[in-house]
Amino acid sequence: MIADIYDAAIDPTLWQQALANICAFMGGHSAALYWHDAATQRSKALYLVNEDPHYTKLYFEKYLPMNPMFPAGAFIPEGVVNSTTDLISQAELEETRFYKEWIAPQGFGDAISVNLEKGALRASLINIRMDAALGFDNQEARGKLALLVPHLQRAVVIGRLFDHQKTVEQAMTAALDHVEAAVFLVDATGAITFANVPAKKLLEEALLVREQKGVLRAVAPEADRTLRDTFAAAASGDTALGIRGIEVRLTTLKDDAWFAHILPLTSGRRQQAVQANHAVAAMFIRKLAPNAPLPLETIATRYKLLPSEVRVLDAIAKVQGVRQLAEHLGVSQATVKTHLHNLFRKTGKKRQSELVKLVAGI
Repeated sequence: MIADIYDAAIDPTLWQQALANICAFMGGHSAALYWHDAATQRSKALYLVNEDPHYTKLYFEKYLPMNPMFPAGAFIPEGVVNSTTDLISQAELEETRFYKEWIAPQGFGDAISVNLEKGALRASLINIRMDAALGFDNQEARGKLALLVPHLQRAVVIGRLFDHQKTVEQAMTAALDHVEAAVFLVDATGAITFANVPAKKLLEEALLVREQKGVLRAVAPEADRTLRDTFAAAASGDTALGIRGIEVRLTTLKDDAWFAHILPLTSGRRQQAVQANHAVAAMFIRKLAPNAPLPLETIATRYKLLPSEVRVLDAIAKVQGVRQLAEHLGVSQATVKTHLHNLFRKTGKKRQSELVKLVAGI
Protein backbone atom coordinates (compact mmCIF):
# COMPACT_ATOMS: atom_id res chain seq x y z
CA MET A 1 0.00 0.00 0.00
CA ILE A 2 2.84 2.40 0.80
CA ALA A 3 4.45 1.58 -2.54
CA ASP A 4 1.12 2.34 -4.23
CA ILE A 5 1.03 5.74 -2.53
CA TYR A 6 4.48 6.70 -3.83
CA ASP A 7 3.69 5.36 -7.29
CA ALA A 8 0.58 7.54 -7.33
CA ALA A 9 2.74 10.57 -6.53
CA ILE A 10 4.57 10.01 -9.81
CA ASP A 11 1.58 8.77 -11.84
CA PRO A 12 -1.63 10.54 -10.67
CA THR A 13 -3.83 8.02 -12.46
CA LEU A 14 -2.93 5.55 -9.70
CA TRP A 15 -4.37 7.73 -6.90
CA GLN A 16 -7.86 6.31 -7.40
CA GLN A 17 -6.69 2.77 -6.68
CA ALA A 18 -4.39 3.86 -3.85
CA LEU A 19 -7.27 5.70 -2.17
CA ALA A 20 -9.53 2.66 -2.61
CA ASN A 21 -6.89 0.46 -0.96
CA ILE A 22 -6.56 2.88 1.97
CA CYS A 23 -10.34 2.94 2.41
CA ALA A 24 -10.52 -0.88 2.44
CA PHE A 25 -7.53 -1.11 4.82
CA MET A 26 -9.35 1.13 7.31
CA GLY A 27 -12.69 -0.64 6.88
CA GLY A 28 -14.23 2.51 5.45
CA HIS A 29 -17.32 2.97 3.32
CA SER A 30 -16.04 5.72 1.01
CA ALA A 31 -13.11 8.10 0.72
CA ALA A 32 -12.14 11.48 -0.69
CA LEU A 33 -8.90 13.33 -1.30
CA TYR A 34 -9.68 17.01 -1.66
CA TRP A 35 -8.73 20.56 -0.74
CA HIS A 36 -10.77 23.02 1.32
CA ASP A 37 -10.32 26.78 1.33
CA ALA A 38 -11.13 28.12 4.79
CA ALA A 39 -11.25 31.72 3.57
CA THR A 40 -13.75 31.29 0.73
CA GLN A 41 -15.45 28.11 2.00
CA ARG A 42 -14.78 26.38 -1.29
CA SER A 43 -13.76 22.76 -1.75
CA LYS A 44 -12.72 20.64 -4.69
CA ALA A 45 -12.57 16.86 -4.77
CA LEU A 46 -9.42 15.51 -6.41
CA TYR A 47 -10.21 11.80 -6.09
CA LEU A 48 -13.32 10.00 -4.82
CA VAL A 49 -13.94 6.35 -3.92
CA ASN A 50 -17.40 4.78 -3.65
CA GLU A 51 -19.10 8.19 -3.56
CA ASP A 52 -22.73 8.60 -4.59
CA PRO A 53 -22.64 11.15 -7.46
CA HIS A 54 -26.04 12.53 -6.42
CA TYR A 55 -24.92 13.32 -2.87
CA THR A 56 -21.52 14.54 -4.03
CA LYS A 57 -23.25 17.05 -6.28
CA LEU A 58 -25.56 18.08 -3.43
CA TYR A 59 -22.61 18.57 -1.11
CA PHE A 60 -20.79 21.03 -3.33
CA GLU A 61 -23.92 22.85 -4.47
CA LYS A 62 -25.87 23.03 -1.20
CA TYR A 63 -24.45 21.43 1.93
CA LEU A 64 -20.81 22.56 1.96
CA PRO A 65 -21.59 25.74 4.02
CA MET A 66 -23.53 23.57 6.49
CA ASN A 67 -20.69 21.11 7.13
CA PRO A 68 -20.07 21.48 10.91
CA MET A 69 -16.51 20.18 10.55
CA PHE A 70 -15.43 23.46 8.95
CA PRO A 71 -13.83 25.91 9.38
CA ALA A 72 -12.36 24.39 12.56
CA GLY A 73 -11.33 21.23 10.71
CA ALA A 74 -8.87 23.25 8.66
CA PHE A 75 -7.17 24.47 11.86
CA ILE A 76 -6.01 21.01 12.91
CA PRO A 77 -2.23 20.71 12.47
CA GLU A 78 -0.81 18.78 9.55
CA GLY A 79 -0.54 15.05 10.07
CA VAL A 80 -2.89 14.84 13.08
CA VAL A 81 -5.56 12.21 12.52
CA ASN A 82 -8.97 13.35 13.72
CA SER A 83 -12.57 12.25 13.59
CA THR A 84 -15.97 13.89 13.65
CA THR A 85 -16.29 13.81 17.43
CA ASP A 86 -13.05 15.78 17.83
CA LEU A 87 -14.88 18.74 16.31
CA ILE A 88 -18.51 18.31 17.33
CA SER A 89 -20.34 16.02 19.74
CA GLN A 90 -22.43 13.24 18.25
CA ALA A 91 -25.55 14.68 19.87
CA GLU A 92 -24.99 18.14 18.40
CA LEU A 93 -24.07 16.68 15.01
CA GLU A 94 -27.32 14.74 14.83
CA GLU A 95 -29.28 17.96 15.35
CA THR A 96 -27.86 19.56 12.21
CA ARG A 97 -29.44 19.61 8.77
CA PHE A 98 -26.14 18.39 7.40
CA TYR A 99 -26.49 15.17 9.37
CA LYS A 100 -30.22 14.71 8.79
CA GLU A 101 -30.20 15.48 5.07
CA TRP A 102 -26.75 14.38 3.91
CA ILE A 103 -24.95 12.06 6.36
CA ALA A 104 -27.78 9.89 7.71
CA PRO A 105 -29.43 9.11 4.33
CA GLN A 106 -26.13 7.65 3.13
CA GLY A 107 -25.69 5.47 6.21
CA PHE A 108 -22.48 7.15 7.37
CA GLY A 109 -21.28 7.38 10.96
CA ASP A 110 -17.83 8.67 11.77
CA ALA A 111 -15.53 10.44 9.31
CA ILE A 112 -11.79 10.08 9.90
CA SER A 113 -9.58 12.76 8.38
CA VAL A 114 -6.09 14.18 8.29
CA ASN A 115 -4.79 17.47 6.89
CA LEU A 116 -1.92 16.44 4.64
CA GLU A 117 -0.93 20.02 3.85
CA LYS A 118 -2.02 23.14 5.68
CA GLY A 119 -1.28 26.56 4.25
CA ALA A 120 -2.44 30.05 5.09
CA LEU A 121 -5.64 29.71 3.10
CA ARG A 122 -6.34 26.09 2.35
CA ALA A 123 -5.79 22.54 3.49
CA SER A 124 -5.39 19.37 1.43
CA LEU A 125 -6.93 16.45 3.26
CA ILE A 126 -7.98 12.84 3.05
CA ASN A 127 -11.35 11.84 4.49
CA ILE A 128 -12.55 8.27 5.11
CA ARG A 129 -16.24 7.84 5.92
CA MET A 130 -17.23 4.86 8.05
CA ASP A 131 -20.51 2.95 8.13
CA ALA A 132 -22.95 4.06 10.82
CA ALA A 133 -22.94 0.53 12.27
CA LEU A 134 -19.31 1.01 13.34
CA GLY A 135 -20.23 3.98 15.54
CA PHE A 136 -18.09 7.01 16.28
CA ASP A 137 -14.49 7.41 17.49
CA ASN A 138 -13.12 4.28 15.80
CA GLN A 139 -9.64 4.08 17.35
CA GLU A 140 -8.51 1.13 15.24
CA ALA A 141 -9.26 2.94 11.98
CA ARG A 142 -7.60 6.12 13.27
CA GLY A 143 -4.47 4.15 14.12
CA LYS A 144 -4.33 2.63 10.65
CA LEU A 145 -4.57 6.02 8.95
CA ALA A 146 -1.86 7.39 11.26
CA LEU A 147 0.53 4.74 9.94
CA LEU A 148 0.07 6.05 6.40
CA VAL A 149 0.18 9.80 7.12
CA PRO A 150 3.95 10.40 6.62
CA HIS A 151 3.86 8.66 3.26
CA LEU A 152 0.71 10.45 2.15
CA GLN A 153 2.17 13.84 3.06
CA ARG A 154 5.31 13.32 1.03
CA ALA A 155 3.33 11.91 -1.89
CA VAL A 156 1.08 14.97 -2.02
CA VAL A 157 4.10 17.29 -2.17
CA ILE A 158 5.71 15.25 -4.94
CA GLY A 159 2.45 14.95 -6.86
CA ARG A 160 1.85 18.69 -6.76
CA LEU A 161 5.16 19.33 -8.49
CA PHE A 162 5.37 16.59 -11.07
CA ASP A 163 3.09 14.67 -13.41
CA HIS A 164 4.95 11.97 -15.29
CA GLN A 165 2.13 11.24 -17.69
CA LYS A 166 3.58 14.15 -19.68
CA THR A 167 7.14 15.23 -20.25
CA VAL A 168 8.84 16.84 -17.28
CA GLU A 169 8.63 20.30 -18.78
CA GLN A 170 4.95 19.95 -19.72
CA ALA A 171 4.11 18.58 -16.29
CA MET A 172 5.83 21.40 -14.42
CA THR A 173 4.28 24.06 -16.62
CA ALA A 174 0.77 22.63 -16.35
CA ALA A 175 0.94 22.10 -12.60
CA LEU A 176 3.05 24.97 -11.36
CA ASP A 177 1.67 27.78 -13.52
CA HIS A 178 -1.62 27.32 -11.63
CA VAL A 179 0.00 27.56 -8.19
CA GLU A 180 -0.63 30.99 -6.68
CA ALA A 181 2.88 31.16 -5.23
CA ALA A 182 5.92 31.94 -7.34
CA VAL A 183 7.82 28.68 -7.85
CA PHE A 184 11.45 28.29 -8.88
CA LEU A 185 13.42 25.10 -9.41
CA VAL A 186 17.16 25.59 -8.97
CA ASP A 187 20.37 23.59 -8.97
CA ALA A 188 23.04 23.63 -6.25
CA THR A 189 24.50 26.91 -7.53
CA GLY A 190 21.10 28.62 -7.65
CA ALA A 191 20.87 28.42 -11.44
CA ILE A 192 17.19 28.58 -12.45
CA THR A 193 16.01 25.42 -14.22
CA PHE A 194 12.32 26.34 -14.12
CA ALA A 195 10.17 29.33 -13.16
CA ASN A 196 6.37 29.45 -13.28
CA VAL A 197 4.40 32.51 -14.43
CA PRO A 198 4.22 34.24 -10.98
CA ALA A 199 7.96 33.60 -10.55
CA LYS A 200 8.79 35.23 -13.88
CA LYS A 201 6.77 38.25 -12.82
CA LEU A 202 8.82 38.56 -9.62
CA LEU A 203 12.01 38.46 -11.66
CA GLU A 204 10.70 41.23 -13.90
CA GLU A 205 9.83 43.40 -10.89
CA ALA A 206 13.20 42.62 -9.24
CA LEU A 207 11.95 43.82 -5.83
CA LEU A 208 12.42 40.53 -3.94
CA VAL A 209 14.52 38.37 -6.23
CA ARG A 210 16.44 38.91 -9.45
CA GLU A 211 18.25 36.88 -12.07
CA GLN A 212 21.99 37.32 -12.51
CA LYS A 213 23.49 35.34 -15.41
CA GLY A 214 20.84 32.69 -14.99
CA VAL A 215 21.29 32.42 -11.22
CA LEU A 216 18.50 33.25 -8.75
CA ARG A 217 19.54 35.95 -6.28
CA ALA A 218 17.65 37.64 -3.44
CA VAL A 219 17.68 41.44 -3.45
CA ALA A 220 18.24 41.67 0.32
CA PRO A 221 21.94 40.81 0.99
CA GLU A 222 21.30 38.68 4.10
CA ALA A 223 18.54 36.74 2.40
CA ASP A 224 20.77 36.23 -0.65
CA ARG A 225 23.55 34.70 1.46
CA THR A 226 21.03 32.39 3.14
CA LEU A 227 19.58 31.27 -0.20
CA ARG A 228 22.99 30.45 -1.66
CA ASP A 229 23.92 28.41 1.42
CA THR A 230 20.56 26.65 1.36
CA PHE A 231 20.74 25.69 -2.33
CA ALA A 232 24.20 24.26 -1.78
CA ALA A 233 22.97 22.32 1.26
CA ALA A 234 20.00 20.95 -0.69
CA ALA A 235 22.42 19.03 -2.90
CA SER A 236 23.29 16.94 0.19
CA GLY A 237 19.75 15.59 0.46
CA ASP A 238 16.91 15.77 2.96
CA THR A 239 19.17 15.49 5.99
CA ALA A 240 20.59 18.94 5.30
CA LEU A 241 17.29 20.83 5.18
CA GLY A 242 14.83 18.39 6.68
CA ILE A 243 12.10 16.57 4.79
CA ARG A 244 9.80 19.61 4.68
CA GLY A 245 12.46 22.22 3.96
CA ILE A 246 12.99 25.63 5.55
CA GLU A 247 11.61 29.16 5.33
CA VAL A 248 13.67 32.25 4.51
CA ARG A 249 12.37 35.79 4.99
CA LEU A 250 13.06 37.90 1.90
CA THR A 251 12.13 41.31 3.31
CA THR A 252 13.23 43.31 6.33
CA LEU A 253 10.14 45.52 6.67
CA LYS A 254 7.86 44.38 9.50
CA ASP A 255 4.61 44.97 7.60
CA ASP A 256 5.81 43.57 4.28
CA ALA A 257 6.49 39.92 5.07
CA TRP A 258 7.56 37.88 2.03
CA PHE A 259 8.88 34.38 2.61
CA ALA A 260 10.61 31.76 0.50
CA HIS A 261 9.93 28.14 1.41
CA ILE A 262 12.70 25.90 0.10
CA LEU A 263 11.97 22.21 -0.38
CA PRO A 264 14.87 19.80 -1.13
CA LEU A 265 14.32 17.56 -4.17
CA THR A 266 17.28 15.24 -3.75
CA SER A 267 15.82 12.25 -1.94
CA GLY A 268 13.49 9.36 -2.74
CA ARG A 269 10.91 9.74 -5.51
CA ARG A 270 11.52 13.48 -5.71
CA GLN A 271 15.06 12.75 -6.87
CA GLN A 272 13.78 10.51 -9.68
CA ALA A 273 11.28 13.14 -10.74
CA VAL A 274 13.84 15.93 -11.20
CA GLN A 275 16.77 14.07 -12.73
CA ALA A 276 16.02 15.41 -16.21
CA ASN A 277 15.68 18.94 -14.82
CA HIS A 278 18.88 18.86 -12.70
CA ALA A 279 17.08 20.68 -9.87
CA VAL A 280 18.07 20.16 -6.24
CA ALA A 281 15.46 22.43 -4.64
CA ALA A 282 12.06 23.99 -5.22
CA MET A 283 11.50 27.48 -3.85
CA PHE A 284 7.99 28.83 -3.25
CA ILE A 285 7.64 32.60 -2.67
CA ARG A 286 4.52 34.18 -1.21
CA LYS A 287 3.51 36.94 1.14
CA LEU A 288 3.15 35.91 4.81
CA ALA A 289 4.60 32.73 6.21
CA PRO A 290 3.03 29.68 4.50
CA ASN A 291 1.69 28.43 7.83
CA ALA A 292 0.48 31.78 9.17
CA PRO A 293 -2.92 31.23 10.78
CA LEU A 294 -6.05 32.84 9.45
CA PRO A 295 -7.60 35.56 11.64
CA LEU A 296 -10.36 33.14 12.58
CA GLU A 297 -7.83 30.54 13.71
CA THR A 298 -5.96 33.17 15.71
CA ILE A 299 -9.17 34.17 17.50
CA ALA A 300 -10.11 30.53 18.13
CA THR A 301 -6.74 29.91 19.77
CA ARG A 302 -6.67 33.15 21.75
CA TYR A 303 -10.16 32.78 23.22
CA LYS A 304 -10.19 28.97 23.44
CA LEU A 305 -13.25 28.65 21.20
CA LEU A 306 -14.86 25.29 20.52
CA PRO A 307 -15.26 24.21 16.87
CA SER A 308 -19.01 24.87 16.96
CA GLU A 309 -18.40 28.37 18.30
CA VAL A 310 -15.90 29.01 15.51
CA ARG A 311 -18.55 28.03 12.95
CA VAL A 312 -20.98 30.57 14.36
CA LEU A 313 -18.29 33.26 14.50
CA ASP A 314 -17.41 32.57 10.87
CA ALA A 315 -21.08 32.71 9.84
CA ILE A 316 -21.64 36.07 11.57
CA ALA A 317 -19.39 37.67 8.96
CA LYS A 318 -21.81 36.47 6.27
CA VAL A 319 -25.29 36.75 7.81
CA GLN A 320 -26.81 38.56 10.80
CA GLY A 321 -29.58 37.54 13.16
CA VAL A 322 -30.28 34.32 15.05
CA ARG A 323 -32.84 33.01 12.55
CA GLN A 324 -30.60 33.71 9.55
CA LEU A 325 -27.60 32.14 11.29
CA ALA A 326 -29.62 29.02 12.11
CA GLU A 327 -30.74 28.67 8.49
CA HIS A 328 -27.24 29.26 7.17
CA LEU A 329 -25.63 26.69 9.48
CA GLY A 330 -28.44 24.15 9.39
CA VAL A 331 -28.93 24.11 13.16
CA SER A 332 -31.66 25.20 15.55
CA GLN A 333 -32.03 28.78 16.78
CA ALA A 334 -31.52 27.51 20.32
CA THR A 335 -28.14 26.08 19.34
CA VAL A 336 -27.13 29.39 17.76
CA LYS A 337 -28.15 31.32 20.87
CA THR A 338 -26.09 28.99 23.06
CA HIS A 339 -22.98 29.46 20.93
CA LEU A 340 -23.50 33.22 20.72
CA HIS A 341 -23.77 33.40 24.49
CA ASN A 342 -20.49 31.51 24.80
CA LEU A 343 -18.82 33.73 22.20
CA PHE A 344 -19.88 36.90 24.03
CA ARG A 345 -18.69 35.46 27.35
CA LYS A 346 -15.29 34.32 26.05
CA THR A 347 -14.47 37.37 23.95
CA GLY A 348 -15.99 40.02 26.22
CA LYS A 349 -18.13 41.35 23.37
CA LYS A 350 -21.85 42.16 23.66
CA ARG A 351 -23.15 42.36 20.09
CA GLN A 352 -22.72 40.47 16.83
CA SER A 353 -21.35 43.60 15.18
CA GLU A 354 -18.56 43.66 17.77
CA LEU A 355 -17.64 40.08 16.87
CA VAL A 356 -17.42 41.07 13.21
CA LYS A 357 -15.07 43.91 14.14
CA LEU A 358 -13.00 41.50 16.22
CA VAL A 359 -12.38 39.29 13.19
CA ALA A 360 -11.70 42.26 10.93
CA GLY A 361 -9.32 43.80 13.46
CA ILE A 362 -7.09 40.75 13.68
